[in-house]
Amino acid sequence: MQTECVLLYFIFPVITNGCCMKSPQKEMTGPLQNQNFRVVEGEIFMMPCNKSNKSVMWSRNKDDKKEKKHLSFNCTEMFITEVEHSGIYKSQTGSILTLQVMEKTSLGCYRPSESSRILLAFAGGMIKCPGHTCSNNTDVVWYKRNKAVSKERRESCEEMEHLQLCTVDVKDDTVFFCDRKIIEQGVMWSFRRAVNVTVIPHLKARTPPKITYPLADVIEEVVLGRPHNLTCKADFDFEVNISRKVQWFMSQGDNMENMTLLHTERPQESRDTFRSFKVIQIANIKEVTTHHLNHMYTCVASNTVGNSSVTTRLKQKKQVKWPSLLGYPIACFLLVAGLGITLRVKWLEVQLICRSHFLFGTYRKAEDTDFDVFLSHVWKPSSSEVERDLFFSTISGPYHDAEECLSSVEMLGAAEANATQRPIEVMLTEVIEDQWRYRLCLLERDLLPGGAYTDDVVMMIKRSRTLICVLSADYLTDSNAVFVLDAGIKALLQDSALKLLLVWTNGASASHIHPDLPLPKLVQRALKVLPSLDWCSDTSSADTSRFWTSLRRILPKD
Repeated sequence: MQTECVLLYFIFPVITNGCCMKSPQKEMTGPLQNQNFRVVEGEIFMMPCNKSNKSVMWSRNKDDKKEKKHLSFNCTEMFITEVEHSGIYKSQTGSILTLQVMEKTSLGCYRPSESSRILLAFAGGMIKCPGHTCSNNTDVVWYKRNKAVSKERRESCEEMEHLQLCTVDVKDDTVFFCDRKIIEQGVMWSFRRAVNVTVIPHLKARTPPKITYPLADVIEEVVLGRPHNLTCKADFDFEVNISRKVQWFMSQGDNMENMTLLHTERPQESRDTFRSFKVIQIANIKEVTTHHLNHMYTCVASNTVGNSSVTTRLKQKKQVKWPSLLGYPIACFLLVAGLGITLRVKWLEVQLICRSHFLFGTYRKAEDTDFDVFLSHVWKPSSSEVERDLFFSTISGPYHDAEECLSSVEMLGAAEANATQRPIEVMLTEVIEDQWRYRLCLLERDLLPGGAYTDDVVMMIKRSRTLICVLSADYLTDSNAVFVLDAGIKALLQDSALKLLLVWTNGASASHIHPDLPLPKLVQRALKVLPSLDWCSDTSSADTSRFWTSLRRILPKD
């Protein structure tokens, strides 16, 4: 490949234009069923396609005893010929092709330089058929890959062994074939030679290179003690005689005069566009030290037109603490996992809290139940406690608003301060049923005899809107009372419209009471989360008033 042959196209423009005024060349004609090709080893070859240029597969004849291995080629694929490719090939359409691969040494005038040509795009160009100096060039037919040049819609002509292209296109960057007719012993052969054509935009670079990375005065962050790569990317114009070069230099401080050339890797070059190349040059710093932070690093890209440079510095990268990178994701994972485990272990408590606290204001409708309040307690009345105090008979009428409730509670507290201390069970019964006029259910009074105790208790709980359990040491040791509490908890888990309230008496609590018989697990866990009120008989009237006010607010309003 010599550039002189390219310059020749500009020296004789008149000859080129005159040729382009002629009619296009002819196409080789002849029977397509039997074809004979003679080629030179090491050159490119393509099996012929049919007239429609459809894909045709050629396979070497299996009847050929000289065949060493099975060979097949597609007519759309190019391959480098070898002597062992010689043989008779058949296509699936029944056509026969004889291929004879000649050794290079058998040709007296073989010149490797004739197998390649460089043409300028968008200008006229000429391709010579290899071996034209020692062959008959009267009947030469040119092909661009597998298509005859004469079939292309372009201006071209043939002059002896030359193919003249009036305007070279970018798509001409491919392989051209020239076929000569040879007749030996009555057999016509097509002696095919290949020319690898390279189309270039221009011979020399027209503009200086442009550095695309790094940008000017960019500071790169590095980690001390670790390797670092200085990367420079530059765009170059195409040129035949390659002069493009990218280098890295190091200088002390801002002194750009005494620069040291850095060792770089082999540049990475790629064809970016038809007219340009992209070059990537990397300089490696094996271990970054504080000494490197005081230097300036300059990338210089140059060609025959000029050069360009970009300077960068190194800056120590702030170490991101481990918790910032891994701590937050791990903490989030542990938090989610912890919540999942907690929900799994404390699922019962979560359900009870949601149903008894967050949904506490939703009650069953009065018309769907028989009782407003189911009062569960354990109480052994004495003779002095059987009779009602006259004070409660003097306060009558239901309370429909908060003011009436508070005034009644104040009267109740004042009276209780002067009266004999009475059990909370008695006071709850009198206040809830007689004063507030709620429908109260008491087991000792409303449970009909003769039935199954457990079934009747469960049924009465389901027919009530609220269950109040007055808890004491005696209550938690009484199996019947504990059953009522257990049944109420199970009913609450099934229906959130039922409300359950615990009333702890005289400082009793789940942590202080230790019954002889262990409580059911369900009851033990529920006692810690269910809503509750505390009652103490020796408290002040203000505390007593707060107790009754809180109780009144908890009970259904309708």
